Amino acid sequence: MPLTLNALAELSGLASEHVLREEEEETGIPREVVLAKMRERMAVMRASIQRGLASEAPSVAGMVGRNAKTLWEAPDPLKDPLLKRVQAYAMAVNEENARMGRIVVAPTAGSAGTLPGALLGVADHLGIPDERLLMPMVLAAGVAKMISRVIHIAGASGGCQAEIGASAAMAAAAVTELLEGSPEAAAHAAALALQNTLGLVCDPVGGFVEVPCVMRNGFYAVHAVSAASMALAGIRSVIPPDEVVLAMAGIGRLLPLELKETGLGGLADTPTGRRLSEEALKGRGP
Repeated sequence: MPLTLNALAELSGLASEHVLREEEEETGIPREVVLAKMRERMAVMRASIQRGLASEAPSVAGMVGRNAKTLWEAPDPLKDPLLKRVQAYAMAVNEENARMGRIVVAPTAGSAGTLPGALLGVADHLGIPDERLLMPMVLAAGVAKMISRVIHIAGASGGCQAEIGASAAMAAAAVTELLEGSPEAAAHAAALALQNTLGLVCDPVGGFVEVPCVMRNGFYAVHAVSAASMALAGIRSVIPPDEVVLAMAGIGRLLPLELKETGLGGLADTPTGRRLSEEALKGRGP
């Protein structure tokens, strides 16, 4: 039987080892090849963060472009370097995406900043080397695979809960394993992160993956770290993890078309949203 979050929670050892073993059995790809691919993706994540934190170049539609750099260079009134780092890393990746730069979809382009923001942000805060992040990344990929067996991971399919919710679940599980949490803790971290995105609509202004997508990744990277922290403390999802995924899929089917990546509802349908959309489209015209 394919792994599910519930099944993962019942196992011992490293959660990522079970995911990696299943991948080897299903595809025949040796673990060394999988880990080498994760190493390559880690390098791309690092590069996109570095570029995003340094750049003030505008995005395609001009709605974002310097937010990550602004946050990174601003004074920190909360004196919380982890919070600021996680937010800035996540936004840097998504602003690079909005500039059509090279990123790693994790699991989609619109939610690409959440996993690197949370995982690399926590690792850098604690001085953990990148090599120790490879197996947590394997686990993150496994969580996405488990969710994708129930619902397509796309805003057009289930709203933003299917994108940012999935990425937050991936990141929460990965951070939990990085900090030596059990498979049970990792599965419940994913469930805690996902259940608190339920009903989140996909409402990109003008259809561009800019507003609210860039800021949303900054927020949900922190959300993922919070879920990991709760799970590591022993807090468990009252609703079993697999049922949380099913609930998300059910909500996704109930969401109207206007709230599923069409740019016809939510923030996209506000007066300012419509104006920004018109201005962006004019700027791209002949």
